[in-house]
Parts: sequence; structure tokens; C-alpha cells
Amino acid sequence: MTRRLKPEAGTAAGDKELGLEFPDNRLALQLFGAHHSHLARIEQKLEVAIDARGNQVTLGGSAEAVDAAGRTLDLLYARLERGLAVRPQDVDAVLRMVSVPGGADDIDVTVRIRQRTVVARSRTQAAYIRSIDGHDLVFGLGPAGTGKTYLAVAKAVERLVDGDVDRIILSRPAVEAGEQLGFLPGNMREKVDPYLRPLYDALYDMLPAPQVVKRLESGEIEVAPLAFMRGRTLANAFVILDEAQNTTAVQMKMFLTRLGENARMVITGDLSQVDLPKGTHSGLRHALRVLDGVPGIDFVHFTDADVVRHPLVARIVRAYHRAEGQLRAGTEYEGGRTSTDEPEA
Repeated sequence: MTRRLKPEAGTAAGDKELGLEFPDNRLALQLFGAHHSHLARIEQKLEVAIDARGNQVTLGGSAEAVDAAGRTLDLLYARLERGLAVRPQDVDAVLRMVSVPGGADDIDVTVRIRQRTVVARSRTQAAYIRSIDGHDLVFGLGPAGTGKTYLAVAKAVERLVDGDVDRIILSRPAVEAGEQLGFLPGNMREKVDPYLRPLYDALYDMLPAPQVVKRLESGEIEVAPLAFMRGRTLANAFVILDEAQNTTAVQMKMFLTRLGENARMVITGDLSQVDLPKGTHSGLRHALRVLDGVPGIDFVHFTDADVVRHPLVARIVRAYHRAEGQLRAGTEYEGGRTSTDEPEA
């Protein structure tokens, strides 16, 4: 446990100085990062000054920033005490948590798969994990990079490994992202696999490759395009529909009504990335309107603040949202500026 040293007076009005000591020198080294890279990350994000000597650090800056930095280091050290690693993305995750009131309460929300532990990296991710635990049908909605599909697959694998379900069924609509790829060679599985690759990637990240292959061959894990779901009853299964924004209303209704006994279903999608032909309405958007308020169904909305990929991804998402907002307002976004639809004189 972190020990707080006697705080010293700040050098300016509103400033604060705080000393922390970490009992285990080995864990302190991991906490600070190679060449104190983790401390530098905290300094940059919170605009505090951190001086490290041995297993002690002194934090200086505004009272709010120093308190946030102290909470961040406390939580990261507690993570190390539980045997979990601290990587740059974990530092970012804790910083994201402590930046909102009560966020630190979500730091222990995890998905455990034998030797693997997946930790929530934002308050919305924590709410998403809790929602999947508490509802038979969950919609995870929001931009790319927020962990919607990854966490859903993690929960599915957790349930399968624990014996709570007999199989995992992963599905996506086979819709090309604005490209005409034409004829694809090979058998049926080889034709549809390119569309389902992100689901395979998540599986291989959760389980050893031989286990994934074995479970795919045995039918414990099934990865199939949406078109293959018609007429089936999906019982004793954890079912995930990814990229649901590219379903039609008919397809979405068909898929939702496949839910059988002792089954859980997670639907993920991003309504800002619909690849359906022009004039075709998204089944995901239709479902949100039709199912609003239905008991047993929960909707979790992610935002650009929940993006956990490269930091640039969050900025890209925000930039596109601004551009789309300007278009909806009757303006056009052109190379960093807006213009009306009328040509310049």
C-alpha cells in the first residue's frame, strides 16, 4: 500500500506538494516505467511536476492535478500488487478514470479468462461489462476504437471457459466498406472470412491459437455471416452481432428473434459508419427506436472519450463528428474550413 509522506506547502496560491512512498522497490520501478516514462506520461497529461528518488515521489502543481496524480499512482501501484502489468495504455486508462467523479470506482471491473485479465479502460467500458453481466440483450454503440467488440468477445470467452454457455456464435453482415471487391475465390468459408477477420483477431487475443482452432472445428465457436442465421434458434450460447449498423431492419429483426433459452446476445455498431446502399435504412437505427424501453434490453453508448486505440484515433473521431455536425447544419466541410453549398462569387 502507498504511504503518504507529510505534505509540504505549495509555492503559490492554489498549489500543492505531496510526497508518496511505495514499500516494494521492485514494484516501484515497474510503476515509474523505463526511464520514468510512466511518470512522464502523468506529468504531461495532468501538468504536474514529479520528482522521483528511490521508491519515493514528490508531486507538485495545482491541488486538483496533484490529487489526480496521487490517485493515479495509488491505483496503478494497487494493480501491480495484484500481479497485473502496468503498460503505457494502462496509465492512460487510469488517467481517464480519475478525470471524472467516481471514475476510480470502475478500475477493478475486469473480465477474467484463466491466465488472462482484461481490465476496463473507461467508465463506459466498465458500465458495458456490468451491463452484459446483468442483461440478456445489450447494444454497444459508438465510434471505432472504444472496445465494443473486443470486450464482448472477452465476455463470451469468459462464459465459455467457465461453462456458463456451450458455444459462442459471432456474426457480421457481409457488407463491403464502400468498395466493390468483386468475386472472391475459394469455398464458402474462404469467401466470407475476410469480412469476419476482426472477430477472429479478438478470439486469438483471448485464447491460445490451438484452442481457437480446436473450438472452431468442434463447433464450440462459430464465426458466420449474418445470412447464415435465418431459421436457427441460438440456445445455450453467447451470441455477438458486430457491425450491426450494416444490417437492414428485416435482418435485425431476424437476428434478434434467434435468441433461445440460456442465451445472451450483444449487438455492436457505429451509426456514423453505415456502408449500406444509398436509400437503405440501418436496421440498428430502427432497432434503437423500436426497442427503447423494452425490459431486459440495455443500451450502452460510447463516445470519442472512450477511444482506447492510438490517441490520434480519438482526435480523428472528434474531427469527423464536427464535420458531420456542420453538414447537418447546412454547411459543407472542405479542407479544414466550412462553406455554404453555394459556390463562391
